[in-house]
Amino acid sequence: MAAIAIRDSEGMELRQLEYFVAVAEEGTFTQGAHRVRVAQSAVSATIRKLERELGSPLFSRNTTTALTDAGQALLPEARAVLSSAAHARDAVAQVRGGLRGTVRVGCPASFGTVQEAQEALRIDLPAILGRFHDTHPRVTIRLRGAPRGSEGHLADVAAGGLDLALVGTIDRPPGIRLHEFGTMRWYLVCSRSHRLAASPSVTLADLEHETFVDFPQGWGSRTLVDRAFARAGIVRDVPFEASDQAGALGLVRNNLGVAFLPRTGSESADTSVIEVAGAALDLSVGLATPADRPPSPATAALIDAILDAAAHPRGWGGLGSGVSGGGPGSGG
Repeated sequence: MAAIAIRDSEGMELRQLEYFVAVAEEGTFTQGAHRVRVAQSAVSATIRKLERELGSPLFSRNTTTALTDAGQALLPEARAVLSSAAHARDAVAQVRGGLRGTVRVGCPASFGTVQEAQEALRIDLPAILGRFHDTHPRVTIRLRGAPRGSEGHLADVAAGGLDLALVGTIDRPPGIRLHEFGTMRWYLVCSRSHRLAASPSVTLADLEHETFVDFPQGWGSRTLVDRAFARAGIVRDVPFEASDQAGALGLVRNNLGVAFLPRTGSESADTSVIEVAGAALDLSVGLATPADRPPSPATAALIDAILDAAAHPRGWGGLGSGVSGGGPGSGG
């Protein structure tokens, strides 16, 4: 119903849709107004006008700012309209000279160094974006972190909220094309005083009664490990969640639990990194882009720059930033 209304309403303005999408994606009117750089009162008034035109409330204004059913229906339509308008502007601007536009990029929750020796995964996102900006100064990059991990980024790319995202995932959701850079192996990491510290390898069954440190639900490595234990018929206890590899290692070193992490960055004098036998613990790392809509010229240029950097890492200089999501090997 919302899709019909948006096409039939003569008074519909792109500005109304922009404010609506900003509030929907940011989660509050305050943050939405900050994003579009307009006073909150103006954003609220514009969205109320849009609701009157559509004949339905778009947000529930109780303790939280949540989308109503009508708002949920309108969101993908609004994103599509704004995307089409942006593509039209970019095409005209390109004819006038120079690449222009805005590219929305999903990135790991934090930046850190990733270099998995065997797979040689090296994606230095800040370096890529810096060089891209030097070449295309009129293109605006909007970088968004991963509070919901790769799962959230994949959903946003499919729905039109992001143009591309660096992810670590074992899933291939509908509407997503994954340009895979490689895979990263995950190992058991425990303190040197742990009962398994000297083991050459372990199985999941050996870990049935352990306490675990892991990353939040929705992160690629968390999904990878959760499914491995589910296939083994083992329910594990995960009372500790960390937002990056350093935080997870701090908890492990202090004997609060064991964790699954990449070997690189986890080896130290007070930790043991142990191979896990009989379990598939390789996480695909890559660039997620929409499979069912063409990129804008600016987006296509940035996709090419990232893929070129992945294919020729030395040409971009230095080690990579947390391509697995959330800092070094945090598996976002």
